Amino acid sequence: MTAPTPLLDLDDSDGLSAADFEGLLRSVAMGGAQIRSTASAIAEGTLDRLVGLRPRSIVLVAGAGGARHAARIAVALLGNSVSCPLVLLDRTPSWVGPLDVVVVAGDDAGDPRLVESVDGGVRRGAEVVVAVPEEGPMRAAAAGRTMSLAPRVFTAPRHTMMRFLAVFAAVVAAIDNRGRSADGTSYLGRSADGTSFLDRIADAVDAEAISDGPTNEVFHNPAKSLATRMRDHRVVLCGSGALASALAEYASASLLASGHSAAGAELSDVIAAARSLFVPTGGARDSVFHDPFFHDPEFDGALPVDPVRVFVFAMEAGRGEATRRIDALADADLVIAAHDDTADTGVSEMEQLFVLASRLDMASAYVQLTGGAR
Repeated sequence: MTAPTPLLDLDDSDGLSAADFEGLLRSVAMGGAQIRSTASAIAEGTLDRLVGLRPRSIVLVAGAGGARHAARIAVALLGNSVSCPLVLLDRTPSWVGPLDVVVVAGDDAGDPRLVESVDGGVRRGAEVVVAVPEEGPMRAAAAGRTMSLAPRVFTAPRHTMMRFLAVFAAVVAAIDNRGRSADGTSYLGRSADGTSFLDRIADAVDAEAISDGPTNEVFHNPAKSLATRMRDHRVVLCGSGALASALAEYASASLLASGHSAAGAELSDVIAAARSLFVPTGGARDSVFHDPFFHDPEFDGALPVDPVRVFVFAMEAGRGEATRRIDALADADLVIAAHDDTADTGVSEMEQLFVLASRLDMASAYVQLTGGAR
């Protein structure tokens, strides 16, 4: 019996739905709802104490997983636009005081490091924002003394990164709504029609989730197309610059959770290692004489391994530079937020980043549903 190709597997929407007993596709599709729920909490006045504040620093204390990746991305995305230092630390430092803002984020309400960070920030008089479930030890540490942005929409822990990133961006927006992206476009605050930037991002993430849905064919589905190009390859994910590299690091963790090993790196490091990465391997994997069970390295040589494919993430502003640099790589794909080759310079870096994160999570889910690593 001949095994179906990844392309046919991904076009079998009924088969994908039947295999998705963990609800991965639905969990990823809740990204827009997570962002919108954060926007609702802010509209209710949760962060009003921060409006117009001019703090000495904004300290991000993040738990493991999505919170940590979101914090790294937030520092790369917003660190140069906010009017005070934006720093990521393991816990609330001893120098924090009434002039500082501390944001504590994570999925585990029982994490001692997060609980101690909340308590330490409150005792030192800092303004503390808590994006942790209101339960267990965290409830006692934060109750009545902090600004709570606890989750209102629950998804799998591996798909919470966008909620945490929305929280970090909202805190920066409340403190300094003059933030601008690298291309000079404003992405914080409200637009002329009164829509908050989080609502606009949630709409973009929802639109991406619809495009990436299981009923859409591979050739019209950015996430399925990405998953198809990742199958049967050793995957290296990279970006040019701090922001794209932070996104690549998150993408590698997302793929690892799907059972597909992937390495995250900076584009310069990948280019420097290109000669070693793309060395041809011995053995024909598809040979009728190849049987891994009976393979003897002493007589048959090394087992054949999957070839390397590099995926390079870029924002629209850096597309041209990334395109030129990947010419040095034998097998590389450029991954941008746009669904086609048409440049869309009117979309902020923040929106592009959220769209790419949603697409990566959906591609990771498709990789897992069609067998993970081979």
